Amino acid sequence: MNDTIHILNGPNLNLLGVREPALYGRTTLAQVEQLCRRVAAELGLGCEFRQSNHEGVLVDWLHEAREQAAAVVINPAGLSFRSIPLLDALKALDKPIAEVHITNIHRRDELYQKSLMSQAATGVICGFGAFGYELAIRAVHERLCAAAPAAT
Repeated sequence: MNDTIHILNGPNLNLLGVREPALYGRTTLAQVEQLCRRVAAELGLGCEFRQSNHEGVLVDWLHEAREQAAAVVINPAGLSFRSIPLLDALKALDKPIAEVHITNIHRRDELYQKSLMSQAATGVICGFGAFGYELAIRAVHERLCAAAPAAT
């Protein structure tokens, strides 16, 4: 079984820690990456961690994940609410997908309340800040373990 998860981050997440810290907190994306790598290693998983401000790059990475990843954790950021290409790329994955949002999108302005990506996600974690990434990694790991054939 492939044991690498792809953790993909969308537009403006490179500005975590400095962009609207009252909303998104002071944790940087580099700190999120450290957290993800630590949790993945603890669970015996590899971790491919990436961020792009470009929709097409994220779509390409999801296509790559079809062949190379055991599961995907994605924070699509602002693309969550409008990107049909990203949704279609997620729908093409036949593996666990955890959608992560740092804020609780359901408590935000109406524009930010309905993520299209949730239609393709196995599960959604929102509102727990950077800790949501850890929850997502643990959740996809549980799905992978449940789907793995029992050892004989």
